[in-house]
Amino acid sequence: MHKTFYILFLSTFFLAAKAQNTDTVKQQRFNFHFQQTVVTQTHPGFSAKYSGDNSLSPNHETASSLTATLFGGARLWKGAQAYFNTEMSGGSGFSQTLGVAGFPNGETFRVGAAEPKIYIARAYLTQRFSWGTEQDTLSDDNNQLAGLQSRRYFSITAGKFGMADFFDTNAFSHDPRTQFLNWSLMSNPAWDYPANTRGYVFGIYTDYHQPSWDLRFALTMVTNTANGSVWDGKIGKANAQTLEFEKRYTFAGNKQGSFRILTFNNNAKMGDYRLAIAQNPTAPDVVSTRDYGRNKLGFGINADQFMTRDFGVFAKASYNDGRYETWAFTEIDRSISFGGVLAGTSWKRAKDEIGLAFVGNGLSGPHRDYLAAGGYGFIIGDGALNYSPEMIAELYYKLNAYKNSFWLTPDYQFILHPAYNIDRGPVNVFSIRAHVEF
Repeated sequence: MHKTFYILFLSTFFLAAKAQNTDTVKQQRFNFHFQQTVVTQTHPGFSAKYSGDNSLSPNHETASSLTATLFGGARLWKGAQAYFNTEMSGGSGFSQTLGVAGFPNGETFRVGAAEPKIYIARAYLTQRFSWGTEQDTLSDDNNQLAGLQSRRYFSITAGKFGMADFFDTNAFSHDPRTQFLNWSLMSNPAWDYPANTRGYVFGIYTDYHQPSWDLRFALTMVTNTANGSVWDGKIGKANAQTLEFEKRYTFAGNKQGSFRILTFNNNAKMGDYRLAIAQNPTAPDVVSTRDYGRNKLGFGINADQFMTRDFGVFAKASYNDGRYETWAFTEIDRSISFGGVLAGTSWKRAKDEIGLAFVGNGLSGPHRDYLAAGGYGFIIGDGALNYSPEMIAELYYKLNAYKNSFWLTPDYQFILHPAYNIDRGPVNVFSIRAHVEF
């Protein structure tokens, strides 16, 4: 009952807020937005020679997730903006969100409980220092105030946010609420980006912005355990640095494109895969080897390109050294993906779109040997491993069901070698996503 009341209250409040913000203004002083996404997925039974504690169940499963977010923004003094988001999430993924490195529902979290919870998702302040006369016009959007913005500025952001808010974006493959659902198609999956269990982090983010390029850097906290919710206070030993360069351009006259190069270095009290095997060859436990002084290095490449006004393509590749345990995102040490999205203009449904993508995920040698010896991570572990890259294909059709505010998206995913195991699968995942925003 309290969930229904909460959602109805928010809907009424934000419809009223939207009505108060429909006037065109040069510099919007405040805004309010709301989104709700419900995803229901099912997979039939599949073949599995064996299963472990972290395996995807080979039996038929159905699972649902729900998120609802309130977005609030305010313009303070010159160049300063503040944003505050509250969020509710509930439900779970298949098998308690275990058993697939590229998990099929990007709206699920590894929280251990399906009951809906309300929490603060974002609370941050941005100060922008601008120069030059060239300006862009920004629209009213989630965590974005409408108005004019200089095309040259330096900004500093501090507080709680999601790394994916600012880094590794992509026009066609980034948001599981409106685009592809799979974890591997959100952010570059070998980027073990710093976050708590629900995907948010405390830190400082800077952006040097020019008309055709950006240079971004973030220094953030990390949690004190893998997939944890408690922040490690020993910031000198436990922290993450992320650096990204983005270049924007036009192709063949007017076709927009961009590419990004990201590097990262995560420091945390991580476990060592090789040491865990050496200590216990038949039942290694990476948790028992955790210590400070461990770091994870890696990079990601990310590009998107409009080929026509209605059709765009993307490609991504990422890598981390994979010596130490996965800390925040998912157990992927190498990944490559590509795909395309087509708007429905040619069949007179311009706001609809169809997307198709392919993913190949892999593990480092130490990570692979650890799982083969019977070890467990926080996402995968079948008790044994007959290794092969995890291969995923995803196809969706997003239907604009009501005035650019309500979308229905049937989705199909084919997962070959779930958790990198030839002895399990393949898995067919059928989904339906309902998304509303205003």
